[in-house]
Amino acid sequence: MPSPSAASRDNAPVCASGSDRLADRLIVALDVETAAEARVLVNALGGAACFYKVGLELYAAAGMDFVRELKAQGHRVFVDLKLYDIGETVKRAVAQVAKVDADFLTVHGSRAVMAAAVAGRGESSLKLLAVTVLTSFDDNDLRQMGYSCDVAALVELRVRNAMETSMDGVVCSPLEVARVRTIAGARATLVTPGVRSAGAAAGDQKRVATPAEAIANGADYLVIGRQVTRSSDPRAEFLKICDEISG
Repeated sequence: MPSPSAASRDNAPVCASGSDRLADRLIVALDVETAAEARVLVNALGGAACFYKVGLELYAAAGMDFVRELKAQGHRVFVDLKLYDIGETVKRAVAQVAKVDADFLTVHGSRAVMAAAVAGRGESSLKLLAVTVLTSFDDNDLRQMGYSCDVAALVELRVRNAMETSMDGVVCSPLEVARVRTIAGARATLVTPGVRSAGAAAGDQKRVATPAEAIANGADYLVIGRQVTRSSDPRAEFLKICDEISG
């Protein structure tokens, strides 16, 4: 039988920006092939979860129509496209995302790209997040791409550039989030993927931590994927993580 706290979270209304529910700091990654599969997950989670990530796979399958659908249901939506293109293209693409009232959007942590994204966002409430270094990359991956610095140094550089170009926050590994917080400051929004409960499979992620560790180190939001979405009981797994971060 679920605890009273778990039950109340399960029946809670859809979240809004500024909510103090710990559950609202968990972003469920809808990394599935079709909108139909995504709807099954959203329905299974019910009122327990209210913030969803639409990444490249689902975006390629269902596009902005599915983002609009989630928003119409009262959910918050993180559009994770990691935009990286010439400035005018990025500016115009960001303006389109802003029109649907999406909550978060990712772009590459390049100065030119970030500046274009800020221009495209205009006066909308869309929060722009810079991608620092993918959590599937390590120092060896950077060397193979021609970088002479290590992951930590590149993350720090991109965080400083993001703050100087008026980005709202960054996406970073939970292993770097404490250092990122000191650089970005208290007002920056820090989102961490690569989060797994102790004992859960790391998959293709190389720089990971537990949900409780990521929150303790300064993360504002955690992106939770396969641990929940591939569980036989996604809602129970989601509430288990809520209990972990509540201490």
